[in-house]
Amino acid sequence: MNNLKICGLQKTTLLDYPGHVAATVFLGGCNFHCPFCHNGELVQKAEPLMTVEELLQFLKSRTGILEGVCITGGEPTLFPQELEDLMREIKALGYKIKLDTNGTNPQFLSHCISEKLVDYIAMDVKASFSTYEKACGISFSAETQGHIQKSMELLKWMTAIGHIDSEFRTTLVKGIHDIGNESMIKEMTQMLSGAQKFYLQQYVHSDNVLAPTGLSAFSKEEMDAFAEKFKEYVSEVSVRGVA
Repeated sequence: MNNLKICGLQKTTLLDYPGHVAATVFLGGCNFHCPFCHNGELVQKAEPLMTVEELLQFLKSRTGILEGVCITGGEPTLFPQELEDLMREIKALGYKIKLDTNGTNPQFLSHCISEKLVDYIAMDVKASFSTYEKACGISFSAETQGHIQKSMELLKWMTAIGHIDSEFRTTLVKGIHDIGNESMIKEMTQMLSGAQKFYLQQYVHSDNVLAPTGLSAFSKEEMDAFAEKFKEYVSEVSVRGVA
């Protein structure tokens, strides 16, 4: 598991894993460079905070206290074999696992679901595909779009048949998203149609944001109005983190 860089640990959270007391593990490295990313240090520097062995020792000491472990980043699926090994170790301790991902590795997600290594997957949907490149901060290829589409359809289907719990989420950012653009709205509703849960998150400025120039938050009223557009297509739609 030498490629995995454990760059942060939140020892207790009541928010990151819905319905469970959990710890959140932050892995370094990402294949996107989203300008609004609030974990910029995990993308750029990715300095390890602890070893895998130290993490597992901590989790052993918290059995019976914590119920789950959230694995986030960065993008956790960059090193799939090492991540699988870590997930197996965490599962052996009796924990539920929630995985955060950008959906660029559908094959790994499918494998984790079939192997029962993950209980909950939260997938970031950065924007409509026509504006994804602006949102993800890198050249956005047809191949990458195909991977994201496969991940979305996989999670919709696996959730519908009860094999996993999942959510999709979009951080809305002025300077990235045009929430009055009917074409963008139509594309995103088509992308998310049939999903169980979709959460809209408010952009929060911090010193760790990768490229904050020109970015700002939408108001609660603007976000609520945007959320309404999706309620015909998604079972549960709500707004998170609004000031």
